[in-house]
Amino acid sequence: MKLLRKLIYSIIALLIAFSAFALVTGKTYLFKAAYYNFANIDDYRIFSNNTVVAGKEKPWAIGSNYNQVAYPDSLNQLMEKLRTVGLLMIKNDSIVMEKYWDGYSDSSLSGSFSMAKSITSLLIGVAIKEGKIKSVEQPVGDFIPAFKEGEKAKLRIVDVLTMSSGTDWDESYWNPLSVTAELYFGTDANKTANSVNMIHAPGTLHSYKSGDTQLLGLILIKATGKTLSEYAAEKLWQPLGATHSALWSVDQANGKEKAYCCFNSNTRDFARIGKFMLDSGKIDGVPIIDSAYFKQSITPCGIEDAKGVKCDYYGYQWWIDPEHPEVFYARGILGQYIIVIPSKKTIIVRLAHKTDPLRVRTVPKEVRYLINWGLAN
Repeated sequence: MKLLRKLIYSIIALLIAFSAFALVTGKTYLFKAAYYNFANIDDYRIFSNNTVVAGKEKPWAIGSNYNQVAYPDSLNQLMEKLRTVGLLMIKNDSIVMEKYWDGYSDSSLSGSFSMAKSITSLLIGVAIKEGKIKSVEQPVGDFIPAFKEGEKAKLRIVDVLTMSSGTDWDESYWNPLSVTAELYFGTDANKTANSVNMIHAPGTLHSYKSGDTQLLGLILIKATGKTLSEYAAEKLWQPLGATHSALWSVDQANGKEKAYCCFNSNTRDFARIGKFMLDSGKIDGVPIIDSAYFKQSITPCGIEDAKGVKCDYYGYQWWIDPEHPEVFYARGILGQYIIVIPSKKTIIVRLAHKTDPLRVRTVPKEVRYLINWGLAN
């Protein structure tokens, strides 16, 4: 009884200390982080969201061989082991295979996580095409006051596109005190993204940072005078013919979108982003982004990473397969993917709860399986 009482007192003391720390430091997001623990594919339910409004639907054609393409047991076993909720293959603009688990369907919302980075990059390309942004060489400080002076003034849009900003952003997903956790659970994305300091010259070190993409989002808001959701709906979601409106989670009600994550949609509509990329940034034959921007988006940036190796796997917020350089993909932390295989005119979308920890030349195990599957069909 005495031991139990001691334990209860210790827990109460820890809770008081935790609460005091959160309140004194202003890190009140820690209460939400502690309650929800880790990110989930249904987190749109715990955040405020802006709606990316759909317009007139352009339905996908259903292939004559629908759900009859080769689907190896080894791939299915991996998909089920990693708690996949949706898998879709589109070939020659027709759905040839789709499968769902755990009650999900072709219209179920699921979080994109960092696939949103690729969407944000496309919106930068659109804004450049429209003249709202001069070029990728334009200084970030032209849009964000915190980057007008000192070393920060050297930062260009291309540096944040290629994840080579040189800032001290801490891309930690497990530390609740990290700036990444604050960006995810906090209520002031602007302040969090602006709080970084420069520790490397921009454009000299490739280092993956969600804060870089959040800066792109803030640039877009300033350049277009619209929310990311409004701009995405007008320039992508509606012209692409999405069936369902999407949700883009924001830092607070009427706040700013989390540009680096949290675009919530379904397999068939995410595939429209893949279709846009398969068509080289065109919709119905009309260029929405410049061909040069499209090409650089899916070309390795070649900037040295922390291992001293020139990056052969990342462009403008799009991943590239070093073993098959024509193949590129959007990628989310829990195994969300939009994979584009141009030579096969194939798009693969996978939504899930988990990713395999194995990476070979930056490519997750399940992505390698999915690429091989796409190449074989």
